[in-house]
Amino acid sequence: MLDTSTICAISTPSGKGAIAVVRLSGPDAIHICDQLFFFKDSRKKLASQKPNTLHFGVIKDQGEVVDEVVVGLFKSPHSYTGEDVVEISCHGATYIQQKILQLLIDHGARLAGPGEFTIRAFLNGKMDLSQAEAVADLIATSSEAAHRVAIQQMRGGFSDKLRKLRERLLHFISMIELELDFSEEEVEFADRKELSELIRSIHEIIQGLVESFSLGNVIKEGVPVTIAGQPNVGKSTLLNALLQEERAIVSEFEGTTRDAIEDTFVIKGINFRFIDTAGLRQTTDVVETMGVERTIRKIGQATVILLVVDAREHLERINIAIRELRDQVGESDKHIILVVNKADTLEPEERNSKFTSDNLPELPSDQNFVVLSALHKENLDRLHEKLLEVLELGVPGEHDVIITNARHYEALQNSLESISRVMEGLEQQISGDLLAQDIREALHYLGEITGEITTDEILGNIFSRFCIGK
Repeated sequence: MLDTSTICAISTPSGKGAIAVVRLSGPDAIHICDQLFFFKDSRKKLASQKPNTLHFGVIKDQGEVVDEVVVGLFKSPHSYTGEDVVEISCHGATYIQQKILQLLIDHGARLAGPGEFTIRAFLNGKMDLSQAEAVADLIATSSEAAHRVAIQQMRGGFSDKLRKLRERLLHFISMIELELDFSEEEVEFADRKELSELIRSIHEIIQGLVESFSLGNVIKEGVPVTIAGQPNVGKSTLLNALLQEERAIVSEFEGTTRDAIEDTFVIKGINFRFIDTAGLRQTTDVVETMGVERTIRKIGQATVILLVVDAREHLERINIAIRELRDQVGESDKHIILVVNKADTLEPEERNSKFTSDNLPELPSDQNFVVLSALHKENLDRLHEKLLEVLELGVPGEHDVIITNARHYEALQNSLESISRVMEGLEQQISGDLLAQDIREALHYLGEITGEITTDEILGNIFSRFCIGK
C-alpha cells in the first residue's frame, strides 16, 4: 500500500458549483503547484511561504490564465495526509476543474484512487484504521445521531477505549510471560486475583461495545419500516403524513398502490426508511398480484411493520389480520405496531372504548397500537414515540462509544470469546502459557480494529468504499 508518488483529485462533488477544490498530496505537491500557480508578485514562490496559509493568484497554462484561485498550503507532517498538501480552490465550472486536474497530471502528479488521501493519513500515523473508517461514515451521515457517532469515532473516542484495554492486557501478558522465563523458580509475577478482576472488567467493557452494535447499526443504516394492510385503509395517506409531503398517490379506489414506494424521515436523530406497499388481498389483476408479492417480500425485509387498519373495522377482523401477519413473520425479531387509522370517523367515546389492550389480544405486546388520523395528521407524534419505544432506541450522548461497523463488531466478538476463555482458565487455574495464548489472541483482534494488525487486502477492501478525493 505504501506509495510515495504525488497524487491529485477533485475533492468536491461532481458538477457545477460556485467553488471546487482540487487536492494535491505528496513529496512533489508544492513543486508541481509552483509550476502552475503564480502570485501577483511573480517573484514569489509557494515553496517559500509559511505553512497553513492561504494565497491568492492565478493558474496558468503556457502563459494563459485558466482561473483565479486561492491555494491552501500545508507542509509535512502537519497536514491531513502527513505529507506536503496543496488545496486549490477554483471556480466550480466543470471545465476549470478538469483543466486544473489535467495540468497537475501533466506536470508529474497522478490521479488518486478511492480514499487514497485517507490511506496515506493512516499509513503516516495521522489516524488509526477505525478513525479512517469513521471519515467515510461521516461523509455518508444523513441524521444527527449518525453524525454524532461518526464524529466521536473520528476524534478517537473508540480508539482511546481500545488503547486502554490493550494497555491493561499487555501489562498482564508481560507479567505472565515473565513468569514463564522463571518457571523453574515457580515465581508468580502476575497476581491471579488482580488478573481475574481485570479480565472481568475488560469482559464487561467489550460486552457493552458488542451490545451497542444493535443501536449503532440502526443509526448507520436506518430502520426499515414497512407499511402494510388491506387496500383503502390509508397506507399511502399515512406515508404522506409521516414524510410531510405528497409522496404517494391517494385515491378512494382500491389497488391504487401497486409498487413499493420508499422514502426516509428522521425521528429524534434516527433515520427511518418508510415503505408504502400494495394492499394485501386476493386479486385477479396481474399487476396488482405482483405488487402484493412485493409487499410480502418487503414485510420480510422490515425491522418494524406498521399494520394499518380502518378504525371502523370489526375488532374480530382486526385481530384476524394481526394473527395472519404474526403467522407470516413467525418467530422473527420483527416488531409489529397496529396503526388504527381514520380515527376521525369515530366518536371520542367509541374510540376510547373500542381500542384497548383487552380488545386486541392478538398483539405481540398489549401496548403496541396507536389510534390516529393520517388524513388530519392527528396523533402522529404518538406513532413517532412508539417507533422509538418498540426498538428500545436511546439517543446516544456526545461521549458515548457506539459500534456501527460490522468489521469492528466481528473483531470485538472474537476478542470477547478469547477473554471468556481467559476467565474460565483463571477459574480452573490453568497454566500461564495457556492464559497468555488467549490474551494474545484477544490483543490480536483488538489490534485488527485500529490497524495495528492488518493486511493490504483488508485495507484495500476498506478504502475502496471511499470517494476519490478523500
